[in-house]
Amino acid sequence: MLVALLPFTPARAGPVRFPQDDAADFTLETAVADAHETHRYAVIVFGADWCHDSRFLADVLTSEEFTREFGERFAVTFIDVGRPQVAGQGRNLSVVASLGVNNLRSTPALLVVAGDGRRLNSKRDAVSWRNAESRGKDAILGWFRDFLKRSA
Repeated sequence: MLVALLPFTPARAGPVRFPQDDAADFTLETAVADAHETHRYAVIVFGADWCHDSRFLADVLTSEEFTREFGERFAVTFIDVGRPQVAGQGRNLSVVASLGVNNLRSTPALLVVAGDGRRLNSKRDAVSWRNAESRGKDAILGWFRDFLKRSA
């Protein structure tokens, strides 16, 4: 009897936040249109479910605490980028580039986008989230508080 050996893939805990079959360009367009209509900022997180920092950031941004404090000001959308640091394994990198971030090398990246499609945080800031879990929940929530103060 022949047995096919498949590559080992560790189980992912928790919900899928970054769907791999997503039409990312349409998702981004819809998120920006929703931000425009609801007078909120679109928070676009480019990450992957395999990445612990992406999962941690997603957990914070979908938490009751985040929603209670920031739900009226921010609408969060997650877009899968695969493994951008490995040649040929990145996904939706042209969507990231459409917001001015080329050569994404790590996950997650977090971009705040106005209803008119302008990226509001710097490219440097956008790609600095690869340590999201190390930052911790309080620092992430603090970043959003500071963002609102700066944009007032």
